[in-house]
Amino acid sequence: MKWILILGIKLYWWSIPAHKRRQCIFKKSCSQHVYQTCKTKGWITGLHAFYYRYQNCRAGFQVFKNPLTGSTQMLLPNKTIIDEHEIADRFLK
Repeated sequence: MKWILILGIKLYWWSIPAHKRRQCIFKKSCSQHVYQTCKTKGWITGLHAFYYRYQNCRAGFQVFKNPLTGSTQMLLPNKTIIDEHEIADRFLK
């Protein structure tokens, strides 16, 4: 089953050039994250990673400076806060 998910991601990479893909808000692209998770942890965990990224990699996020630590953080649509090492570089400038 995991090879079906991996094949789907590889077909996505092959059929849509990198410059035409939607830009991810995460540092590691959603497809790359799901691919690596599926290969290392199995297809069920890969599907969970896909669902999490699908739900949160879209409009509704907020980038802010944490007043206590001074670091840049992002509030995702599901109210999870991620640190700057997970945020795409274009949001940190």
